[in-house]
Amino acid sequence: MKISFVEIQNFRRLKQCRIEFSDETTLFVGANNSGKTSAMDALGKFLANRHFLFNDITLANHAVIKSIGDEWGSSDCQMPESIDRWEGILPTLDVWLEVEDREIQYISHIIPTLKWRTGLLGTRFLLQPKDISKLFLEYREAYNAARETESIGENSEMTLWPKDLCEFIEKKLSTSFVLKAYILDPDKAHQDVPQKTIFEMECFSQNPLDGLIQVDMIEAQRGLSDPEFSRTEERIGGSLSTQLRSYYDKHLDPEKTPTPEDLDILHAMERATSAFNKNLSDKFSSAIAELEGLGYPGVSNPKITITTKVSATEALKHDSAVQYTLNTKDANEMKLPEKYNGLGYQNLISIVFQLMRFRDDWMQEGKAQREETDGGQRRAPLHLVLLEEPEAHLHMQVQQVFIRKAYDVLRNHAFLRSHPNFATQLIVSTHSSHIAREVKFANLRYFKRLPESEQCKVGTSKIVNLSEVFGKDDDTERFVTRYLQTTHCDLFFADAAILVEGAAESMLVPHFIRNGYPQLNERYITILSISGKHSHRLKTLIEKLCLTTLVITDLDSVEPYGHHRAARPERSKNLISSNFAITDWLMNEKSLDKLLDIPFKDKAFEFDTPYRYSVRIAYQTPVSVTFNGQQDIEALSSTFEDCLIYTNLPVFYKDETGHGIIKKAHDVMVSSKTFAELHETLYDTLRNSQSDKKAEFALDLIYSFDPNEITIPPYIGEGLDWLQEQIIL
Repeated sequence: MKISFVEIQNFRRLKQCRIEFSDETTLFVGANNSGKTSAMDALGKFLANRHFLFNDITLANHAVIKSIGDEWGSSDCQMPESIDRWEGILPTLDVWLEVEDREIQYISHIIPTLKWRTGLLGTRFLLQPKDISKLFLEYREAYNAARETESIGENSEMTLWPKDLCEFIEKKLSTSFVLKAYILDPDKAHQDVPQKTIFEMECFSQNPLDGLIQVDMIEAQRGLSDPEFSRTEERIGGSLSTQLRSYYDKHLDPEKTPTPEDLDILHAMERATSAFNKNLSDKFSSAIAELEGLGYPGVSNPKITITTKVSATEALKHDSAVQYTLNTKDANEMKLPEKYNGLGYQNLISIVFQLMRFRDDWMQEGKAQREETDGGQRRAPLHLVLLEEPEAHLHMQVQQVFIRKAYDVLRNHAFLRSHPNFATQLIVSTHSSHIAREVKFANLRYFKRLPESEQCKVGTSKIVNLSEVFGKDDDTERFVTRYLQTTHCDLFFADAAILVEGAAESMLVPHFIRNGYPQLNERYITILSISGKHSHRLKTLIEKLCLTTLVITDLDSVEPYGHHRAARPERSKNLISSNFAITDWLMNEKSLDKLLDIPFKDKAFEFDTPYRYSVRIAYQTPVSVTFNGQQDIEALSSTFEDCLIYTNLPVFYKDETGHGIIKKAHDVMVSSKTFAELHETLYDTLRNSQSDKKAEFALDLIYSFDPNEITIPPYIGEGLDWLQEQIIL
């Protein structure tokens, strides 16, 4: 049994979304404020019985609730008889289980019809009014009383509670609303719009999945100990001492249902208790005698006796219960309490230990097995573990190792190895590109922020299943997956993306942004270095992510015939571009003459399927230069390097101390008598430079010149101007 997918409605940013679960590990990725935490909280609140708050209701629905309150406040409003009107307003979670025929005994209470055999089974959890009539009457009474009091008060500007139904529900949510469950129709599981609730199909229990799914959650804030601060340990997890004490109490405590192997420790604890009691009696004897000398306890009052009880659980409560040994050769020296260890190490140990505890709780390991067996409770066939942002305080390599091993920790049990039908599903939310690159592409779920629209006045989110990005194009999927895994996965956390041609651009474009585009510099922009030959392979992924993207690429002028040998860019020579991003992805034009004259506005493309986003291409455009007294010369470029040089011709001409390509460019300028000679010689020089020399060119440029002295090539400047406008909309 496994969760196939869930559908969340009307919960915070998640107005309506479907999240498909992988069989093992599912990773939630996306930019900040894209809904990852909302999804984790929804799963925790609906499935793990966590408390709801009024602001869990999607903000866009507050206006609808207020309008209902306005109607209820009128004198002629009739008492509502059903909650049908509330169905599309309040938070819901649909859980769809994939059930095999051998698991029928677990789900007999949620089978929709006798015709159902195996496959999908759906259960809807709906946060709804306990009694709609009572809610109506209580609100009217409170609302009318507040308005009446306001009308007779001296301060006419004062507004008393409740000013509207939202304010009333915010205070009364815990007492006036309840979570109920309903059986769904499997035949409607895959329709685009979630099915209507059939209120006659209400489940007998509030949580029909209790006993089917064991849900455990590790929240992002784990209350790790810092010796400089005083922190409570009330959050889930807390210190390792707290976790060890909890584990010991449930699985190891010898005083709970003792077994023969516990007799020795129980006997030792009894001897220790007797010795301690005797010591206490001796130490307190004089003090108690002095007290009795004052006439207490008297004839009828009880006599004071000092006794204690030795408990192993209590011994784990002090700060130094868990220590770290700094000298492995002598374990008795150089120890520190756990809170003096690094936060990253604490976090890693804390998470792994909690995963182990979750697994052993599920498997009813140790003492828990005897207690659960005596109570008649059986193991749930499915274990769902929710883990928020495990990367906190962990450096890159530890993040990668952890995510590769986390699922194995949850399955490291003899029973699970021999009973694969007992399934574990791990759901992880993260902001770390290092974690994302270690998870299979098909297991990523991308949370896409949606802007305000006419239909919804506040921003919401949708979820993209990345396993469906490339369809059956296996070659493209392999390339993109390998590329992202060998570089980085920042693409999944960015506000926008810039695809650049090579190493020089990837080093210098960030400098251009930092020095010339302050608003763009404040946003999360990922820069991917990928050649024009392959950049179009990211097309499907960008379309699926609906990510605003600037493609900075090279014109790559070539001859129109034969093997398309590279050629110096010139007009009226019938030259063409060999860059796939230009010719096949975006511009669909090869002619160099036409490409040079395409205006700025025609290089940007708006898409609205399925959500609105834009893509713009930027390639080398003519640069007007002055050389040897001749003005307004049109300089045509084929690559980033020659366009940068033409844009900054006086700077390179004056510099006599440069290295590599900078020196070669300077020497060519000094030796050339005409611009035509400069153009031809510079093209040949750059053409013959290896790619590592071009990367070296960027480094030399950063070293030799103040970035403010360098003028940004016009085609890149136009692209960055466009991107900044898109981002600040």
